[in-house]
Amino acid sequence: MDKKQDVKVIEKDRILELRELLEKYNREYYINNAPSVSDIEFDVLMHELEALELLHPELLDINSPTRRVGQDISKEFTQVEHKYPMLSLGNTYNEGEIRDFDKRVRKLVGDNLTYVCELKYDGTSISLIYKDGNLIKAVTRGDGIRGDDVTNNVRTIRTVPLKLIGDYPPDFEIRGEIFMPFDVFEQLNEEKQKNNQALFANPRNAAAGTLKMQNSSIVAKRNLMCYLYYIPGETNFADTHYDNLQKAKTWGLNIAPYTSICSNIEDIMAFIDKWDKERSNLNVPIDGVVIKVNNVYLQNRLGYTAKTPRWAIAYKFKAERIETKLLSVTYQVGRTGTVTPVANLSPVHIAGTTVKRATLHNADIIKELDLHENDYVFIEKGGEIIPKIVAVNSAIRAKNAKPIQFIEFCPSCGTKLIREDGEARYYCPAANVCLPQIIGGIEHFVSRQAMNIDGFGKEISEMLVSSGIIKNVADIYSLVESKEKLLGMEKIFYPDVYFMPTIPLSRVIYAFGIGIKNMLLKDSRLIANKYMNLRSYSKATLEELIGLKINSTNAIKIINYFKSLDSLFTNDSVTLGRLMECGEVEFIPTDYIIYAMNIPGIDLEKSNRLAMKYDFLYNVYKADYDSLMSVNLINSNDAISILTFFKANSSLVRKLNTLQIFRLQKTSVDKLLLSIEKSKERGFIALLYGLGIRHIGITASRMLANHFKNVDNLIKADYSELVELDDFGEQMANSVLDFFRNKKNLYMINKIKSFGVVSAIEDNGDMEKIFEGKNFVITGKLTHSRDYFKDIILNNGGGVNDSVSSKTNYLIAGEKAGSKLQKARKLGIEILNEEQFREMLNNNK
Repeated sequence: MDKKQDVKVIEKDRILELRELLEKYNREYYINNAPSVSDIEFDVLMHELEALELLHPELLDINSPTRRVGQDISKEFTQVEHKYPMLSLGNTYNEGEIRDFDKRVRKLVGDNLTYVCELKYDGTSISLIYKDGNLIKAVTRGDGIRGDDVTNNVRTIRTVPLKLIGDYPPDFEIRGEIFMPFDVFEQLNEEKQKNNQALFANPRNAAAGTLKMQNSSIVAKRNLMCYLYYIPGETNFADTHYDNLQKAKTWGLNIAPYTSICSNIEDIMAFIDKWDKERSNLNVPIDGVVIKVNNVYLQNRLGYTAKTPRWAIAYKFKAERIETKLLSVTYQVGRTGTVTPVANLSPVHIAGTTVKRATLHNADIIKELDLHENDYVFIEKGGEIIPKIVAVNSAIRAKNAKPIQFIEFCPSCGTKLIREDGEARYYCPAANVCLPQIIGGIEHFVSRQAMNIDGFGKEISEMLVSSGIIKNVADIYSLVESKEKLLGMEKIFYPDVYFMPTIPLSRVIYAFGIGIKNMLLKDSRLIANKYMNLRSYSKATLEELIGLKINSTNAIKIINYFKSLDSLFTNDSVTLGRLMECGEVEFIPTDYIIYAMNIPGIDLEKSNRLAMKYDFLYNVYKADYDSLMSVNLINSNDAISILTFFKANSSLVRKLNTLQIFRLQKTSVDKLLLSIEKSKERGFIALLYGLGIRHIGITASRMLANHFKNVDNLIKADYSELVELDDFGEQMANSVLDFFRNKKNLYMINKIKSFGVVSAIEDNGDMEKIFEGKNFVITGKLTHSRDYFKDIILNNGGGVNDSVSSKTNYLIAGEKAGSKLQKARKLGIEILNEEQFREMLNNNK
């Protein structure tokens, strides 16, 4: 054997050794929670394996640890039929129903039985299939009979072993739940909010949406988790469900924790009561407890109904209720002028997240609750995610507390609010001058279903409106004349004000570098989400910090840093001890931050006056001498001291204030102007929807456009003509008439038309009606988006549904069409490919 062959053999052996080592370390870290190597050591070995695999592509293994990062490719999910149906569980909500379940079970199989109680995780069900110890397939529940093959995405989840260890069987299936931990969910939504993207409603939706992404490299970054809890089929390794799972655990599988064997209803209720109280301390979403007959033989005797197993039932928790203090009520103005009251609350932890605000919806809700200033209120999370006030603790209300009165005038522009008959909400009618409505209207106008202007997000809308460059949507089309003004424009976005000027704890930790110099914002957020105040953070253990996935070197620095109060913080300008005194909440008031900075001569009372005057720390930083001298209690020496301090600490101020600076560069300006020009051809339906007429959505816009053909005809329409349209009510008709009676709106529309924006549907005789009365379903991978086909069908009088039924006339099927195609064949529905659909369209022109 020559030297090259020797090297190849050695490298092959090293690849196999590294794969085995890395899988072992991965199990220790993610499943056993007992890492034996540091992050750095792990990364070094991973990089070595990546390099060797690059040299030897012939040794590629889809279950290699290097594949955990996912792939940057797109693919449609194929449907896979389950070997054993994935059934759902029957739900119960009280002890009586559990007792009824127990009676039914004992009547069928006798009294000699035990139950296993498990936590019910709120995620998305998954079935994992292993062959010869290797993960070969991961399939979602789907409709219970078949689900989507999401194997590539599941391979990126660290708590799912790619290879089993020990005496595993040659063919093996196990089921469980994939979910998103609360801290990951909050961080993901934070990032989405910064990028002006729609937020996930809850961790369950986030997990399901992530698992169905086409790009597994993004899935890998989402830090999903998986717990396993059931082995289906006839093959069993022990007599009981519990022992089966314990055996599977020895093969490296991440079996769900917190299970208990119960012999009677009292044991079961004790388990339920315990976790109903303790669920708020978990970092994983749960919504109940699952009760299963433990003996596998008895499970098989009990069998199944058409939908559920007879040997298991789920107890669903009631929504968690927490008491907290109402600090204030503020009001938000929406795009269409609707004014929504928001309760600002003393921060409280509920159902895995910190709640600081809750919507009050409208004036009627405030009245029904009998809400008073500084009341103590009870909040719940609807669907375990949306905070709402459900009751008031009036027994401890202050005697002189005043009732909360809904405002009479718009909080933005001062216009008197209007409440229409039959509506629960008040709204501001000054759409042309009210800033939130103008900005919201522009955001709506440029959105995907409307004019689809790419690169025109919230930052640009706010920046251009506040600078006076645009005053309404028509001005968007004159931006090409303002190109030079756009280049280099920037806007600073301040953090939200919840109940008074505040700075997030994560930003305080990051800005002051508490514990580590050059601390990452990511680590600061992890710490703040875990500890919620500086005192508990200072008592963190090394194990806790490493458990948060803080780099072990940094974790050690943090621990050492807090060992002595004398060395809490060494910066000459900042005393961490003072922040420890006042930083007892997740959001630290700005006056405490100023006080903690130890600016010579500035005590807490003066700090409070500065915060009241300037709201944000950045505004204090920008203040000049004359402005500072106008602040109560601030003298000449104080003003000079403040100016000197902030001149020397500008970077600290920027870090603290969570400033987001948005700046327009040449590339983004060119892209924006090109997209604006392209939007002129979007068509009358998109334009009409983009105008944002109150109560008029995309369906109503399509109906109006198809009926009136152009905007001029619509402007001339009268009430009777509008209400004659199908499903077009009185409220919608009046809204359209009010919009076009407004002279400013008519001027805006004429201006839009003058720029060449399409504002009419070409009259092609009966073309719009060729699909009238016909219902379509679209499935599979097509050369255009589904919205493209949907628009053609709807514009030609047809209907589009999401699911196949006996009422479906045509199924448009692309590549890799799954269950919808099969169902259509069974029902004898006509199936069209793209070419056949276009033929049908052209033949009817």
